[in-house]
Amino acid sequence: MRRLTLQTSASALLITASAFALITATPALAQQQPQADNVDDIVVTGTRVAGRSRLDSVAPVDVVTAEALQQRGSTELATQLAASVPALNFPRPSATDGTDSIRPATLRGQGPDQTLVLVNGVRRHATALVNTNGSVGRGSAAVDLNAIPSTAIERIEVLRDGAAAQYGSDAIAGVLNLRLRQASSGGGASVTYGGYLTDFTGFYGGGKDISDGEALTVAGWQGFGLGSDGFLTASVEYRDRARTNRSDIDPRFTPAEVRGGQGDPESQDLAIYLNAGKPLGAGWEAYGWVGYQTRDASAAAFYRTPTDNAQNPAYASGRVYPNGYLPYILTDTTDWTATGGLKGQAGGFDIDINLGYGKNEIRFDAENTLNPSLGPTSPTKFYAGSLDYDQLVLGIDASRGYDVGLYGPLNVAFGLEARRESYQIGAGEPGSYQRGTFLNIGGTDLNWGSRGFTGFTPANVLDKDRNNVGVYLDLEGELFENFTASAAVRYEDYSDFGDNVSGKIAARYDFTPSFAVRGAVSTGFRAPSLQQQYFTQTSILYINNVPYETGTFPSVSPVGVALGGTPLEAETSTNYSLGLVYRKGAFELTADAYRIDIKDRIILSETLTGSATAAAGSNARAIFDLLQPYGATAARFFINGVDTETTGLDVVARYRVLSDVGSLDFTLAANVNDFDVTKTPQTRSGILPTPVSLFARQATLRFEEGTPPWKTVFQTDWTRGKLGGTFRATGYGDVLAPGATEATDLQLGVGLVVDVEARYALNDRLTLAVGADNVLDEYPRQIQRANNTSGAFPFSNFSPYGFNGRFVYGRIALKW
Repeated sequence: MRRLTLQTSASALLITASAFALITATPALAQQQPQADNVDDIVVTGTRVAGRSRLDSVAPVDVVTAEALQQRGSTELATQLAASVPALNFPRPSATDGTDSIRPATLRGQGPDQTLVLVNGVRRHATALVNTNGSVGRGSAAVDLNAIPSTAIERIEVLRDGAAAQYGSDAIAGVLNLRLRQASSGGGASVTYGGYLTDFTGFYGGGKDISDGEALTVAGWQGFGLGSDGFLTASVEYRDRARTNRSDIDPRFTPAEVRGGQGDPESQDLAIYLNAGKPLGAGWEAYGWVGYQTRDASAAAFYRTPTDNAQNPAYASGRVYPNGYLPYILTDTTDWTATGGLKGQAGGFDIDINLGYGKNEIRFDAENTLNPSLGPTSPTKFYAGSLDYDQLVLGIDASRGYDVGLYGPLNVAFGLEARRESYQIGAGEPGSYQRGTFLNIGGTDLNWGSRGFTGFTPANVLDKDRNNVGVYLDLEGELFENFTASAAVRYEDYSDFGDNVSGKIAARYDFTPSFAVRGAVSTGFRAPSLQQQYFTQTSILYINNVPYETGTFPSVSPVGVALGGTPLEAETSTNYSLGLVYRKGAFELTADAYRIDIKDRIILSETLTGSATAAAGSNARAIFDLLQPYGATAARFFINGVDTETTGLDVVARYRVLSDVGSLDFTLAANVNDFDVTKTPQTRSGILPTPVSLFARQATLRFEEGTPPWKTVFQTDWTRGKLGGTFRATGYGDVLAPGATEATDLQLGVGLVVDVEARYALNDRLTLAVGADNVLDEYPRQIQRANNTSGAFPFSNFSPYGFNGRFVYGRIALKW
């Protein structure tokens, strides 16, 4: 269990204070000091009071502009955002099925599904994918941030505080509100091209002079007028990215060469977004947006050796692939979203009514593979099935200020959100899951189904839906001079698991115009997702020529119930925060300590495996006897029961200077995060002879130490005339990649990733940029040779900055 000391937190504060003391100690540079607050600092997230700036807010809110997102080589939104917000992490796992191409992000070390994502203040739909493999976010179904093109975004507001009472389910760690670009004229376009130029020293001699992962991104936006007072902004982004491979040489075979495929998938993305607004008169406005994204990705699975499946004397896979084979998982994703609304004034209230729909569709295929049980004539490509999730949301919000005798107006906001969700699983073609005639009859046999990704079976097919309605009341006002307080309460009722009430109180006191303290206490919740309630993917094992299912089952299925599964309930949380705000001229500093206690977290259990030959009275025999009536022999399922405590500190400091050497903008930000699992579930009494943990050592360590204990970002942006540049240094604390035993645990080491970019404006419209992400070619510590005998996986999926190395790029940007 990782423990952070007060010394660690104090060190982060000392680093912040020291760096900015150095900056502010150079007054010779400063000729003019721009004010910290401007129109770009006005926020709408975390407050329903109009005109509130991020430094005047009761809760901590970061504002990340479109310009800040695009000053790096990566054009993925989640990667760009993680570079700017230390509390947000975006690891890049490999060989984790669909998670390779639909990767989740985490905020403050919490689950990917414990951060609410809004677009223009409206709840964004989640992906249909459930992360079921051994990576950060295992067991979650989160929003795919990379489905939204960064060129469509004007800014992102990151609320780092519990906000379920204000916004509903999922807002335990915080809220990301993506504000779309609004323009009635002008436009811009950019072309970014780059690739990885890197090397590492592999245990078996691989990793030298690598050049791969070439990526081309073409993006643009255009504003159009709708009449004399409306706007329509169209944004488009196309990205074509080649795969990367950081596998080492496989020493088991001759010739000794790289045979694995650890790295980023090959992918092609196309996204189109339209955002519009049009005044209707009498103070009312119609607005709406439509978004579409398609992503075709191909990710490597595990390498199959030339003798794989050769135990069957009638058939060996080497006859189809004499040199072995590397299956690829094809994940074709289509994402739709459309929202329309009206906002205006009635009866003194600001009214906003909107209706939004979103859908995520995923199709799985496996290629360069086979179903060994089909024999030498097995196809080498299979359709493996599909996942679909959609969401329909109706929102009604009203707010106005009242003079009730306080120092300032009391803002009263209330509203309703009604939501309908549905989730479907579609079966793959029979060859992707069926048992053919080429089997090792008479013993346990695994030689069936498409290798790399076995298809969903007809037994997995489902179509589920639910609905919920939530209502809230939100009050905020200046109770007396310099003291602002807010309170919110929310009630939600779900058709499947019941209801929930959450609340929040927050306050801020400005001692001087430069210094203020703020704090909040809130309760929150996260409803179990339909994906967690009903996802199922099973495989068929043949034991003594009898078929048995093994895999992931719903907790309320006969198999889940036999092992003690019950209907899932909501996770509940309590959040505490206390912080300070300081600003003086061009310098600003915020520091916010927090604690997040979560009860009954929903997790994916350990796999319980039965055996027909196990001794009577043993757990393995008891499991077999419990599951045998349902044709199953091993199972895992989702369950409530993990309690966690998280304490941490966010520090953000900024200093801006106008001088003879140009305009300089310094930012130093840090997040320190200590995550503890305080309770884990075990099998219920009476299920097994000896109760066992359903969330064992490796899963616990994944929670506690799978994300960095600290992360710091120092960034300098400089402009002078036609020249400009960005320097960014990101430090990552030591992450643990948990192994099956303590002996196979791996500390990845402290990492320092440096990004640099130089820009030159040929004229007012055309800018050229060159740069490198991870210019120092930093890599995490490699997996021990004894645990990587094939050379296929030198690096852990838990690396917070991936394992691709140096990315060099160029960009041409045009605006008009």
